[in-house]
Amino acid sequence: MEKRVIIFLILSLTILVGYEYLLRELGLAPQATQEADQRPPVEGAGKKPGAPGPAEKAAPRTAAAPAAPVARPSESPGAVAEETTEVVTDLYRAKISNRGGVIRNWELPRYRLTTERDSPPVQLVYKEGSFPGTLSLHAGDEALTKLLNESLYHVERDFSRLDASHPTGRVTLTFQAPGSPVRVEKELTFHHDSYVVDVSIKTEGITGTLGTGLGTNFGIVEWTEGLIGLIGPASRIGDKVEKDLPDTEEELKGDITWAALQDKYFMGVMLPTGATSVLVRKEGERLASVQVRFPIPAAPAPIALRLYAGPKQFGTLKALDAGLEDTIDFGWFIFGSWDMVKAVAKPLFSVLQFLHEYTQNYGIAIVLLTVGIKLLFAPLQYKSYKSMKEMALVQPKVLALQSKFKDDRDRLNKELIKLYRDHKVNPVGGCLPMLLQMPVFVALFNVLYMTIELRQAPFLLWVTDLSVPDPYYVLPILMGVTMMIQQKITPTTMDPVQAKMMLLLPAFMTLLFLNFASGLVLYWFTNNLLTIVQQFVTDRYIYKQPTFATAASQPET
Repeated sequence: MEKRVIIFLILSLTILVGYEYLLRELGLAPQATQEADQRPPVEGAGKKPGAPGPAEKAAPRTAAAPAAPVARPSESPGAVAEETTEVVTDLYRAKISNRGGVIRNWELPRYRLTTERDSPPVQLVYKEGSFPGTLSLHAGDEALTKLLNESLYHVERDFSRLDASHPTGRVTLTFQAPGSPVRVEKELTFHHDSYVVDVSIKTEGITGTLGTGLGTNFGIVEWTEGLIGLIGPASRIGDKVEKDLPDTEEELKGDITWAALQDKYFMGVMLPTGATSVLVRKEGERLASVQVRFPIPAAPAPIALRLYAGPKQFGTLKALDAGLEDTIDFGWFIFGSWDMVKAVAKPLFSVLQFLHEYTQNYGIAIVLLTVGIKLLFAPLQYKSYKSMKEMALVQPKVLALQSKFKDDRDRLNKELIKLYRDHKVNPVGGCLPMLLQMPVFVALFNVLYMTIELRQAPFLLWVTDLSVPDPYYVLPILMGVTMMIQQKITPTTMDPVQAKMMLLLPAFMTLLFLNFASGLVLYWFTNNLLTIVQQFVTDRYIYKQPTFATAASQPET
């Protein structure tokens, strides 16, 4: 019995081992599975993001961890498995795929999708659908384009993590087409304290033009139809910014300064050197891609560009010296962009940031800025109030003249001018100071609406994000109440029916402000409150009623 058991075990083991050996000899064994069992772990597996592995600690310059024995560029691309190389800095976390040598992930750990504690970081790479990745290549020939973007590149890097002690590092991706002179080398230089990546692309065996794509919706976190600001593709060609999304695609030629995809707060942008055109393409509903195209030089020379992927911070964009700060539209006013409003908005934004440095609270900074603006315009406000008050005092005489000369328009105008001159009243004196203040109010509106600094910035109590509406509508209601009080105490020359109609304005404004950002409503509420205080102080301690007031209240003899 024991002999039978021993013979059975020997025969079973022989069959199991021999069967697998026979399949390998016949070429029927699943080689990919066998190689996958033998390959070392993929870089970054089983460790915290950004933590250097043992191989990274041992050598300053290593190749990205291969999924199989590393194939040289001259070998078949199929001999290398797909892998990703992670780049971690204090500002972002990026992942580069060796399939096509493109960026597949770009997270901004300093910015979260929501104010919730466990909210994921902002992701600039569009994850839905299958689209060419960021820094994909586009040649004139479709088959060549497919080869460049679907083949596997050999990856090398000279750093493990970027920080103050190692501020700059390079990732080099190389591809050599088997049996062909086509060769591509992408060199990406990262900086630990910058959102900018320096990109150099060297090619051989490719003629004509070569484009590199920004990636579909790369840089667009939320495609919302905002009140102001640029959403979607934008390009600067010469001195003009093009921001239209075509029905299918459009090629823009000229002196290309930059080409971007952006939303209200974030953007991805390429700043090329020597590009001759930009290809803007609509990929679907609220989906767009941008590609810059270069002529390939006859002599071997790299294609150079800078890639920026990060927040639309005014100072950061201005430091790039390419006019990107203009994508933050401080100059918006009604139907266009006014340079006068923009000129006022930039200093106001600087003051707001200065106040935030001391208060560490943008809500308090908004209140202090509103107080400062109110003090600055106090003389103009007083003149406006005084003019409206005096107009109200002479209103009975105005009505008497209008009744007396209602059939003689010319005589009426002459008598009104004489009345205003005799009483030293300026009929437009109440409006002119308000018109002078209008650019400041609009500029501050733009600053509070457009700047990323207010995104998820808390104020007090229930207001945890000044860039979104008040969740409990407390601020809009308070704003409406103060607006009604202000309207009641403001002098007016309207008849009672018109005055009652104007009482609907606070209700309308309250409904409108329910969907406005809390920072804007806070500014408006503070401004209303200060106006009420100013009018109370003016009536009680400053304003002196003119001597003609008593005469104006008596019937003319």
